[in-house]
Amino acid sequence: MAKLPDFEAMAIFAKVVELRSFASAARELKFSKATVSKAVSRLEERLGARLFNRSSRRLALTDAGRALSVRAAQLLADAEAVENEALSQAAAPRGVVRLAVPMTFGQRVIAPLLPEFLAQYPDVSIDLHLSDAMVDLIGEGFDIGVRIARLPDSSLVARRLCPMPAYTVAAPSYLKKYGRPTHPMHLAQHRCFSYAYRTTPDVWHYANAAGEEVSVRPSGPLRVNNGEAVIPALLAGYGIADLPDFIIGEAIAKKQVEVVLKGWKQAEGAVHLVMPPGGPRPARVEALIEFLATHLSRLGRAAAAARAREAMP
Repeated sequence: MAKLPDFEAMAIFAKVVELRSFASAARELKFSKATVSKAVSRLEERLGARLFNRSSRRLALTDAGRALSVRAAQLLADAEAVENEALSQAAAPRGVVRLAVPMTFGQRVIAPLLPEFLAQYPDVSIDLHLSDAMVDLIGEGFDIGVRIARLPDSSLVARRLCPMPAYTVAAPSYLKKYGRPTHPMHLAQHRCFSYAYRTTPDVWHYANAAGEEVSVRPSGPLRVNNGEAVIPALLAGYGIADLPDFIIGEAIAKKQVEVVLKGWKQAEGAVHLVMPPGGPRPARVEALIEFLATHLSRLGRAAAAARAREAMP
């Protein structure tokens, strides 16, 4: 297998040619003079040709050196331009950020925030991917993901933003017809809707203040891969659903559904930003991370305050 070109030696050679001095090139590059001399010697040995005729007073290019100097200077200029462009993009928010978000959360919460972000950062574009499936951020090339769950151990970097409680709910018409479950084990006798992308899609886990823990495997007439898809059947009184606050909170507030199993709670999930490991991240990615963190944390606090007001007698 052929070796890669010695770009470092080529760049050092170009700098020596530009400054007409090994010592001046060493000072500008912040190398020792010996390092500069060894790099040029390494290049000469690799090419099998002398590049300079050296004397104590004069440094002159050979024919081979003159031929190479033009190409080497262009390589150095191109490399500096590429590096400067990359540094500029890293320092100032510019370019595309790929963002993966669950479908309903993306539509209801993230999308309404984006106009403000785009106005604030006009040189940044967002490639928004909406899906309730667990996206492979690294494999599919995403910069940031939003996850609403109790996160499993992962190589991803996670930043918790705000809690996201879930509620087991049913329409008043369902409760009138089938009765109200008061213990999680009662769900086995009820019609329940299941969501395919839960951490444990077919098992619902509950605990009460006394420390009792119960896991149930409910069943029913509808299984979905998007939580919002159960709303029509839920409101029509065809079953019980377990949904996060951002989907069902409004229906609870409007008394379209009622929370059942009061006194029993599930392990509370949360909204997280998740990112591939490594860094530093480009400024455009950091800008979106901080923007989402600020706004989603604020939304979480507002939702918690609203729930507290609703709970007051």
